[in-house]
Amino acid sequence: MDRQDVQCPRCLVLEARIAELEKIVAEQQTLIAELLERLNKNSSNSSKPPSTNPPWIKPLPPKPKSGKKRGGQPGRRRVERELAPPEKVSQTIDVRPERCSDCGAKLDGDDPEPRRHQTAEIPRVEPTIVEHRLHALTCRRCRSVTKAALPEGVGPGAFGPRLSAFVALGSGAFRLSKRSLKRLLSDAFGLSISTGALCKLQRRTAEILESPVAEVAAKVRTEDVNIDETVWLQDRKRCWLWTAVASSATLFRIAASRSAEVAKSLLGPAFGHVAMCDRYAGYLWIGRVQLCWAHLRRDFQAMIDRGGDGQPVGDALLSHAEVLFDWWHRVRDGTLARSTLRTYVGPLRSAFRDDLERGAECGGAKTAATCRQLLADEPHLWTFVRQAGVEPTNNAAERALRHAVLWRKSSFGTDGEAGSRFVERILTVVATCRQRGRNILDYLAACHAAALNRQPIPSLLN
Repeated sequence: MDRQDVQCPRCLVLEARIAELEKIVAEQQTLIAELLERLNKNSSNSSKPPSTNPPWIKPLPPKPKSGKKRGGQPGRRRVERELAPPEKVSQTIDVRPERCSDCGAKLDGDDPEPRRHQTAEIPRVEPTIVEHRLHALTCRRCRSVTKAALPEGVGPGAFGPRLSAFVALGSGAFRLSKRSLKRLLSDAFGLSISTGALCKLQRRTAEILESPVAEVAAKVRTEDVNIDETVWLQDRKRCWLWTAVASSATLFRIAASRSAEVAKSLLGPAFGHVAMCDRYAGYLWIGRVQLCWAHLRRDFQAMIDRGGDGQPVGDALLSHAEVLFDWWHRVRDGTLARSTLRTYVGPLRSAFRDDLERGAECGGAKTAATCRQLLADEPHLWTFVRQAGVEPTNNAAERALRHAVLWRKSSFGTDGEAGSRFVERILTVVATCRQRGRNILDYLAACHAAALNRQPIPSLLN
């Protein structure tokens, strides 16, 4: 045997050590790349909100000045405050000049069309307190004592329907904490109310709203929806607040998990309409889906920020997305017909798929994985092109959740099931009333009045 073919034991040990160190270096390089990517995540390349951007991420530069003066531009439609109709005017005062502004002569008579100037004011509001004196009378014949009961429509509590509705409105529509609500009731109405009483009123509101919210839950199953979810805290434990936004109603629900089963309970397992959503796996059971292009745009930006072989792919895909959004905005504004959009999208869709295939073969592992997933889901990217009423994003659901997210940040969630039921039901009422142009306070007061009179709770959908 040749001496060169025989390696000394020390050489074998060194080669094994080198191989071990090379493996460690490769693992560390992968870890460093993952940590750098995590460090560089921001609102432009992930779902993180702009408020979490690190200090070194500069905001978008301001748009260049147009050279126009500030304020309304020539030719715009003048918008003025409408005068209240005569039946809404509490008092009318005629003001006449006494003397001519030029010669000083005395003036008399009336102007057939005087200029009308109205001033709105809020009067001092004091609660109307009604006291029911319940007598207990003794029968002269049998000496039995009979106590009077409360009249029909008067509840056992200390607060009437409109005040109960105001408490729910302050919490659900304006995110007031119980302490802030206490101060508002005291400062505005001179009412003293405990936090315990506020909690009872919220629980009572949740009970009353059960049937109209169930009606909304049935309604959203019959229309195309925007669907999304966000974190909610219940008893300091992570739960999920879901929303389904249809054209005529919006439903909220707090669930213990973020699973497909919750989505099925929300939309129904046989949901046959279009759901506009992100690429969360919990929506994959839905047959007709429109994936959110706003999320895709952030994914493409992440490909660019990662650099390497995936950067040119990210550049190309982001360029396609920008062109698509430009067309969509014109469709939404009525300057481009949807039939024309279908014609435009054909070549763009082909080029987009070619770039996805190129990205699926690139050296960047994460970019390639994203491209492979999008190739599998590619038919769901273009539903909005052929289906009227469907949008390319799920922004409607995200906008609906924004109010709830701000409420969660200021309240830190709910303490238990009762609080969560109030949150999901009052959010449903607030969002649906605003969609339908209904006065929230009047609706809530009508619900409480109906409950006191043992009548059916008014529908949210009428």
